[in-house]
Amino acid sequence: MEFTVKWNEKMAFSGQTPSGHEVKMDASPEVGGENTGARPTELLLNAVAGCTGIDIISILKKMRLEPKSFEMKVGGSRAEEHPKRFTTIHIHYALEGELPEDKVVRAIKLSKDTYCSVSHSLNADITVSYSINGVEGKQAI
Repeated sequence: MEFTVKWNEKMAFSGQTPSGHEVKMDASPEVGGENTGARPTELLLNAVAGCTGIDIISILKKMRLEPKSFEMKVGGSRAEEHPKRFTTIHIHYALEGELPEDKVVRAIKLSKDTYCSVSHSLNADITVSYSINGVEGKQAI
């Protein structure tokens, strides 16, 4: 994969992805930006969620299951010293629908342990939890 990220001005950058989408990035005004785009660190956490979410939906569909809704709450803690990398990331998967817990757990484990290339590219401790129809999951992941 290869693409170009271009400096626009001040602290703003934009990239054109190989799939044809523009990604805008900028810094906060406190550090010279104008807040015209997402912070790269925000995009990183979104990428982890998007990657694992795509995996989970794909796996559930192969099991002939489809959630009525699916959302992820993502949080991360960063090191105090530069490069201030993410040291921990937690993803909570909240699914709604007629979904057997064992199958949801299997889909989450497959994404976490095998398929999500974004999370496997990071040097962070990634933990997960889940709920189905508002009930916290009981199985360890």
